[in-house]
Amino acid sequence: MSDISADLGMPSLRLVPKADEKQSAKDFKTDQEVRWCPGCGDYAILAAVQSFLPELGLKRENIVFVSGIGCSSRFPYYMNTYGMHSIHGRAPAIATGLATSRQDLSVWVVTGDGDALSIGGNHLIHALRRNVNLKVLLFNNRIYGLTKGQYSPTSETGKITKSTPMGSLDYPFNPVSLALGAEATFVARTLDSDRKHLTEVLRAAAEHEGTALVEIYQNCNIFNDGAFDPLKDSETRDDVMIRLVHGQPIRFGVDGERGVARTPHGAIRVVNVAEVGEEHLLVHDAHAADPGVAFALSRLSDPTTLADTPIGIFRSVARPSYDSLMAKQLDASVEKSGAGDLQALLNGNDTWIIA
Repeated sequence: MSDISADLGMPSLRLVPKADEKQSAKDFKTDQEVRWCPGCGDYAILAAVQSFLPELGLKRENIVFVSGIGCSSRFPYYMNTYGMHSIHGRAPAIATGLATSRQDLSVWVVTGDGDALSIGGNHLIHALRRNVNLKVLLFNNRIYGLTKGQYSPTSETGKITKSTPMGSLDYPFNPVSLALGAEATFVARTLDSDRKHLTEVLRAAAEHEGTALVEIYQNCNIFNDGAFDPLKDSETRDDVMIRLVHGQPIRFGVDGERGVARTPHGAIRVVNVAEVGEEHLLVHDAHAADPGVAFALSRLSDPTTLADTPIGIFRSVARPSYDSLMAKQLDASVEKSGAGDLQALLNGNDTWIIA
């Protein structure tokens, strides 16, 4: 943690009890039948999370998954932890209450592009802004799957769906840009089908103190099949996907022939490495205090073709978490004024008795 975190008395890790015995993925599976459409990308994400959680070494009763409404929101049923299938868009609000009142819990939010960015947009951005100790897994399939194929806040302009038969007129949200604009302290993007990369990002998110948002490109093979094929097809992915690695020059392509560099005006753009020279390539700094470059990187991708799409950790910086600051504030209040009296508060000056 940073010096400011130490000065504020923040714990380097949340005080979540460790498991008594070594666990495996099987320990995190429930007896519930997993009910997603055959071939759905949610299966791959569920398997990755169940396989990854034992690494944390935490007691299952101290892990909580909170979801909203949508296909992804069935997640808590399949996790042998505590959890809640809550209401549309409100998962971040409910999870905030848990994280701020119970520092012995590891709190995870599972949401989708419709749930999080439509009705739940306000709750999401304020959880990110406050830096509440949550891990938000945002499944983005760019469609409403549960309600059978309407366009979502991340659907590309011109998308023909049941609710936009002549093509969507909306310009889509970019979840990573949105999170960075809300000053989120950890923002990443990964793919449902890339198990290794997904697990690496989940591990980094879990270790982060504060809000971590992970956008996961997730295929809906029924209502939006192949939405992310350019990033998954072995013949095209190297040409369109930019893998961000902290401390490394940003370059991509089959032979690394393309890269990202600054323009004379300070913006960034995709360049031919042979023309500009590797020394002029932008070196990725996920720990930069200013989110400006990370935001610029998030704007590189074409929302329709997915050309020049960065994946990886865009930003990971240390800042005191909301729940740690609140706990410190409450401790200081008790030290100064003594423990509060809830009943006295309820019976205060603004109460009356009806005879």
